[in-house]
Amino acid sequence: MANIIVFGAGGRAGKPTVAEAARRGHRVTAVVRDPDKYTEPAAEGVTVVRGDVTDAASVAQLAAGHDAAINAAGGMDPDHFVSAARALTEGLAAAGVARLVTVGIGGALEISPGVPAHDGEGLPEEAVAFSRNHAAQLPVLRASGLDWVYLAPPLVFLDEGAGTGSYRLGAAEVIPGADKFAYADLALALVDEATAPTRSREVVAVA
Repeated sequence: MANIIVFGAGGRAGKPTVAEAARRGHRVTAVVRDPDKYTEPAAEGVTVVRGDVTDAASVAQLAAGHDAAINAAGGMDPDHFVSAARALTEGLAAAGVARLVTVGIGGALEISPGVPAHDGEGLPEEAVAFSRNHAAQLPVLRASGLDWVYLAPPLVFLDEGAGTGSYRLGAAEVIPGADKFAYADLALALVDEATAPTRSREVVAVA
């Protein structure tokens, strides 16, 4: 049994991640901006708390005593992902939490050596901007001393329904033929990498 803290627990990736971790018997701290708006059913081992993933002091206070952190928090502010990465790297280090598993974005995966998908062709302008903002956290993670992994799903809209119950990990490149993926299956990978790590300090495609 592990103690896991999940930032962004009220989002589309966070909700199934909290549920999956609780289903396996882990103790989960579900961090949300407003606990009054968290509508998921109560689950054994889950504690819902108010917190700010972009505030290092908040991260440090909440993360103390946990074995691993999962960051599923999103935001439309262009600076959100860099701010969150800075707060997480500082706050988790202060709390003594070494392992961070963060939800990545498909646009950060390479379509050729050194060329991320968001620098290629075919993506709408708004998607390119969001992907670049998302991937801007990577230099912050790389400069940290954390044992992190950035799990990037395919370049598709993820399904909010039932998953397949399985997933596969690749390298830092787009996985050919990965044209469908569910948040439920992403949750499996996030919890697995938080509790039984197989990758460290790298961008990893998950499909």
